Amino acid sequence: MDLPNHIKNIDNKSEKTVYVAMSGGVDSSTSAALLKQAGFHVVGCFMSVWQPPFLDCSMEAERQDAMDVAAQLGIDFRTVDLVEEYKNRVVDYMVSAYKSGRTPNPDVICNGQIKFGAFYEWAGNQGDMDYIATGHYARLRRETQNSKFKIKNSHLLQGVDEHKDQTYFLYRIGQKQLQDTLFPIGHLQKEEVRTLADELDVLVADKPDSQGLCFLGEVDMKDFLSQFIDLKSGNVCNEDGEVIGTHEGAEVYTIGQRRGFEVTKKEPSSGPWYVIDKNIQNNTITLTENNSPDGPVYNGKEITLTDTNWITSQPTAGRYKARIRYNQPLEKCKLKVKSQTPNQFGSGHEARVIFDKPLRAVASGQSCVVYDSEVCLGGGIIQELNSE
Repeated sequence: MDLPNHIKNIDNKSEKTVYVAMSGGVDSSTSAALLKQAGFHVVGCFMSVWQPPFLDCSMEAERQDAMDVAAQLGIDFRTVDLVEEYKNRVVDYMVSAYKSGRTPNPDVICNGQIKFGAFYEWAGNQGDMDYIATGHYARLRRETQNSKFKIKNSHLLQGVDEHKDQTYFLYRIGQKQLQDTLFPIGHLQKEEVRTLADELDVLVADKPDSQGLCFLGEVDMKDFLSQFIDLKSGNVCNEDGEVIGTHEGAEVYTIGQRRGFEVTKKEPSSGPWYVIDKNIQNNTITLTENNSPDGPVYNGKEITLTDTNWITSQPTAGRYKARIRYNQPLEKCKLKVKSQTPNQFGSGHEARVIFDKPLRAVASGQSCVVYDSEVCLGGGIIQELNSE
């Protein structure tokens, strides 16, 4: 199986050291196997992160799988202690966002702050790192600037498998990290990765894909947040402000949610009901039965982004496509970015995205990621939205 061009074009592979983030799953294990087969000096790395003491977690089993694959491949193996970094940068951020009424995406923060943040920094401090690699379904296109193929820019491209493309989670990566990163399987379909893993006799070839939060797996968000937030029951209101039921703590609900609350005042033909607003200060949520495209659930016509990150350069105002959640179809939009920029990539300041049609259930705190054809340009955190 051919490697992607950004790996194939690397000279003197046997002299290059690649630190591979290995989770114990088939994607990262196959990535390590491919790089080893290509001749790189590969070091398998398992990230040890904070685990909630109130939940049963499978980290040790995942670590054992990663270690077994490394032994099978005959590569060095390291366990990287990122417990403090994960708790401070991901968990605390997530809890703080929910407390303030926002809906964060911890997988976005995890990739930016942990895999391509703390792990990248750790690998760089080992003294022999040429690249890091992960099993993400994403691709790279290198832009060179002279005959010696010195990298000028690295463009982040969608994975070939549109159902597994993970560029939404990677939009906060910096240019420096991308230039030092390899994505060995982003040019493949998931089924091809499974077949390849089987052909390479990778130990975890048949292991099911992981689900849920980055590193933590399946988590009941209400149960998780209740360990950090004093959740209190409150009133559920309709669009007229009339109290029609109760909820279990306004912080745990997100826009568009249709379960987890009780509506006691309703007609026999009522429902389903959808969350369209929440007031953290008053501990209330507001519901509607109107789920039509011109109703209040479709609230995302214009959105303002803050804390933007543009991977290669600040895009010019114009027509693009964007999504506000993972695996959502890309939607046509206009993009406007403030002219004042804090760094060479135009990141950090506000941007405005105007969709051709309102999107459903947009919530502040989510990420909006912008694309120009197959290229992921970057994006930002949703701060404000307007349905008009």
